[in-house]
Amino acid sequence: MGSTFSPDQLERYARNLVLPGWGVEAQQRLQEARVLVIGSGGLGSPCLFQLAAAGVGHLTIVEGDTIELSNLNRQILHTTERLGRTKVSSAGETLQALRPDLDLTLIEARFTADNALELLADCDLFIDASDNYDTRFLANDAAVLGGKRLVHGSVFRYEGQLMDVLPGEGPCLRCLYPAPPPPGTMPSGAEAGVPGYVPGVVGTLQAAEAVKLITGIGEPVVGRMIVFDSLYMWFDELKVQRDPECAACGDAPTLTSLR
Repeated sequence: MGSTFSPDQLERYARNLVLPGWGVEAQQRLQEARVLVIGSGGLGSPCLFQLAAAGVGHLTIVEGDTIELSNLNRQILHTTERLGRTKVSSAGETLQALRPDLDLTLIEARFTADNALELLADCDLFIDASDNYDTRFLANDAAVLGGKRLVHGSVFRYEGQLMDVLPGEGPCLRCLYPAPPPPGTMPSGAEAGVPGYVPGVVGTLQAAEAVKLITGIGEPVVGRMIVFDSLYMWFDELKVQRDPECAACGDAPTLTSLR
């Protein structure tokens, strides 16, 4: 099986290959994996970088924004000289420089109810690295309806949260939060602020969960939500049970199409 990797690849992944429980077989699973990431900003930047570095074979990036100066305190895939460029093209350039053999699909678009299921059709799992509640709930619903594994992550000021949604194996995001907050009740990222290291931590943890799900190494964050507080530097764990009355994944779901 080791012959499927070139000498350069074996050297690149040498620190992975010597890990207990990893070896060539786990690296091969990463090489064959297809992962879609929604967003290449604060969460998506560290997540995509770590996935590429770990050896994921194919990455699809769905991103509709352009680079602004205020992005650069946290969006490490982008640089000052690329201001005004599309984030998806900048992310692709950085990741290809890191790993020239990476197979990339760059989609300059937003993740919407109209394109979600089509975008997810060919991926093994996907990662929500978006920055708004509508997209987070849309990603959750698309995971349940499409039967796709999802790694959820989000940040708010000094805090972050992480949870895996594995349809048929555990609860979904709506089991914990039945609906997004009403418009205008929560400040936007621009209004609330965020230090770059918070999405840096959470985005890296999202990459770790994706690698675990692909390789089968470790226990996924299913049936629980990890909460990170950077001010007091602690992690907490919330138990999350599947809600039989959940609109998305309950016994008689009422959410049968994306909206």
